[in-house]
Amino acid sequence: MPKKFYTEKDIEDLFNSGAKSLQVTDEVVLTELAYEKAKRLDFQLITDCADIPPAAPVRPYLSEKKPPQAQPVTASVSSAASQPKPTQSDSDIETRIRSAVITKLGNQVDAKLLDNIIHRVVKATGLK
Repeated sequence: MPKKFYTEKDIEDLFNSGAKSLQVTDEVVLTELAYEKAKRLDFQLITDCADIPPAAPVRPYLSEKKPPQAQPVTASVSSAASQPKPTQSDSDIETRIRSAVITKLGNQVDAKLLDNIIHRVVKATGLK
């Protein structure tokens, strides 16, 4: 069965003709502006599904109570290697950031990669 598309103008015409609602099914598609117009006019859109405008993708992972845990990308490193000794070029802010990241992520971080990232970000933001 072909789908029927409703635009903002169609919703306005339905409302002006005295209709108070529209049954939205799989065969009935509304544009984003049609949804907005229906909302402004208090025109009721009746559907069996949740009220999801056409541009809103369904993202069930956003409504999960606990976000999925990241899997380690690099091989585990020893705790001594995961906490490199600060060099003379390290600033206090780099040391504090490194310490916070290692505290949060533990052994799943490649120490050399972490140092490079911290150094670039600190340099780019002018914190050094």
